Amino acid sequence: MVMQGMTWASLKKHRALIPLYVCIAAGGIGAIGYTLRLALRNPDVAWANKAEGSSNEQYRTKQYKFYSPNVDYDKLESPAPKY
Repeated sequence: MVMQGMTWASLKKHRALIPLYVCIAAGGIGAIGYTLRLALRNPDVAWANKAEGSSNEQYRTKQYKFYSPNVDYDKLESPAPKY
């Protein structure tokens, strides 16, 4: 059996495969998007240069935890030492 590549002609013959390709593409785009979100928005990832100082300083007063019923992070002192 000869395997053909995915072309428009082969998709016209096998229309039932179109939802499969759409789902696989959506899953791949979602995985790439989530990985980029984690790399760019997560406070645990530091992209700053070490010569610029601590990259975590911008998160000293930010509230980035989604929900905590017992702690108000706006009024909490940072446990990190000040340099």
